[in-house]
Amino acid sequence: MTKKLIAGNWKMNGSLAANEALVQALLAGLAANAALCDVAVCVPTPYLAQLQALLSNGGMALGAQDVSAFEGGAYTGEVSVSMLKEFGVRYCLVGHSERRLYHGETDALVATKAQRVLAAGMTPIVCVGETLAEREAGRTEEVVKRQLAAVISANGHCVSEIVVAYEPVWAIGTGKTASPEQAQQVHAVLRAQLQAASAHADRIQILYGGSMNAANAHSLLAQPDIDGGLIGGAALKAADFLTIIAAAQ
Repeated sequence: MTKKLIAGNWKMNGSLAANEALVQALLAGLAANAALCDVAVCVPTPYLAQLQALLSNGGMALGAQDVSAFEGGAYTGEVSVSMLKEFGVRYCLVGHSERRLYHGETDALVATKAQRVLAAGMTPIVCVGETLAEREAGRTEEVVKRQLAAVISANGHCVSEIVVAYEPVWAIGTGKTASPEQAQQVHAVLRAQLQAASAHADRIQILYGGSMNAANAHSLLAQPDIDGGLIGGAALKAADFLTIIAAAQ
């Protein structure tokens, strides 16, 4: 069975003081109840140095929220994969729905970013998901398969080294959540697509990322093709995040 991964996405939240308090509470909780799953936090770029220091003794892996498709040069405001690597980053989100929606990121750009992360020896968490209009039009499977196909095409035999996160756009930050059955249905589609692309697809973790919280985590994580969660708001509350981690065990 694939080991589960619980990854927190802090989005554009945090402060030096709040970060330290949250991480210390999480580390204390994990030490008291040894996690049998992988745990990571994806934090805003300015806090990578602070988190690198706070996580120096292990317990959780460090993740970034985005990366440039370029390796360096005249790209003001961009952050390269080599910069992330210097801070001990293990995971990097690529193609989060908010990046696709607000920054116009295309499937091809997401695939290139995943390629950059893999080439640096880090793990991209590739986000896919449909909007409410696409779901209501019966296009969920078409959309997520198209998004994932771009990454598979660009990364070939390395695709077994990615993590995939299914995040229905209509369930992100809205409080709405796909039912366990709805989520499992899409995860099964993604699993089949990955199995067709790689002989090592069984090692790929597929996370659910649509408003998973302390109340619904257990029922979602019990589904056969849900290998963990990409957690938004609940990742900013130590008790809630630890409850989700416990549910993954």
